[in-house]
Amino acid sequence: MSWSPRRVLITGGAGFIGSHLADRMLGMDVEVICVDNLLTGRAANVAHVGGGAGFTMLRADVTAPLAVEGPLDAVLHLASPASPVEYLRHPLATLDAGTVGTAHALRLAQEKGARFLLASTSEVYGDPLVHPQPETYWGNVNPVGPRSVYDESKRAAEAYTAAYQRARGTDVRIARIFNTYGPRMRFDDGRAIPQFMTQALSGEPITVHGDGSQTRSLCYVDDLIEAMTRLLMSDYAKPVNIGAQHEVSMLELAERVRDVCHSSSPVVTGPLPEDDPKRRCPDISVAREVLGWEPKVSLREGLTRTAEWWRTALADAGRGDLAGQRALR
Repeated sequence: MSWSPRRVLITGGAGFIGSHLADRMLGMDVEVICVDNLLTGRAANVAHVGGGAGFTMLRADVTAPLAVEGPLDAVLHLASPASPVEYLRHPLATLDAGTVGTAHALRLAQEKGARFLLASTSEVYGDPLVHPQPETYWGNVNPVGPRSVYDESKRAAEAYTAAYQRARGTDVRIARIFNTYGPRMRFDDGRAIPQFMTQALSGEPITVHGDGSQTRSLCYVDDLIEAMTRLLMSDYAKPVNIGAQHEVSMLELAERVRDVCHSSSPVVTGPLPEDDPKRRCPDISVAREVLGWEPKVSLREGLTRTAEWWRTALADAGRGDLAGQRALR
């Protein structure tokens, strides 16, 4: 891992994961150009670095060609709505980000002779029939279901990335990101932890979809960023799963969130969304072998850190009710 960038461009850099990745790059004295149309990203996520040296914020859409002056050592492509609430609200924008946006980001990397890192997702595996999921598994995806706009856009993004590597010799990396959580997630994100935290800290019932038996493997954002950084700086050009291997049911997760939030909210059940995966757990053998990486932050520690951020963010909004949370979208 002797290679190290000096100047990088991050698409979706004002999003949850993108902003944490920008922090990491800046902490390594890497100049960062953040590109975001703020459809689902938030300027507040990068406000703490917006006036600092080495950081540039460009409000732009990756579905238009990207033009950046000067050299780039890496293009890190994270732009896309990422939660079911967001990609169901913006289905065409999601498809465009994964297809047209990926093509534009790859062309920029090719023009600059830059390394390209794609933030793909465990959603490429769909509702998997193999557990845990290795990188060699091709997935079980409904191509016309409501989740397909995200699942298939990321599968297409991987196909674009692989094609550029084969046809044009582009230096590429592909990170398949499993469920990740932590500070800076949107309160109206719709995924389990934002929903559970919001409800627990508001004293509302915590709503679990279905009977709560479906499982996820949850990785704290700091661990994810460490793995993405190692992948970027490695010589490995095939897809790599990044995530935690400990599965937790949604019912157990709701109870754990309630515990760290010191909440008395009851746990209730609601309808299960269409095509919601029953199990999701990565095989991280490749990440262990190639990157020397595995998650370090326990679920309890990660949830505690996240709850602390949630409380502070709500206090900064002026009050802890739902209207105050909406102000932080």
